[in-house]
Amino acid sequence: MAFCKNCGKEIDDKAVICPSCGVQQQEIAPTTPEVVDNGGFLWGLLGCCVPIAGLVLFLVWKDTKPKTAKAAGIGALVAVGIAAVYYLIVLILGASLFY
Repeated sequence: MAFCKNCGKEIDDKAVICPSCGVQQQEIAPTTPEVVDNGGFLWGLLGCCVPIAGLVLFLVWKDTKPKTAKAAGIGALVAVGIAAVYYLIVLILGASLFY
């Protein structure tokens, strides 16, 4: 058993706060949750299917989850590129029908 550093009453060895006077006995280490950043394929697929969502996810996660943000951003860029190529092909085919 240990004793409180403030009031001197007997407390448990692992006590963080004295039950009698409420004074903190040990330094409490801050806990940070483990951030999983595996750059998942599904986030890239979501970014490809919904480019606005991919852009938003990239902007939100670029500092905390850089791999996942990159996957979502690349998915959004691929979708925009595919759309641009599609519209270019449609424009060329449409123009060729008139000449």
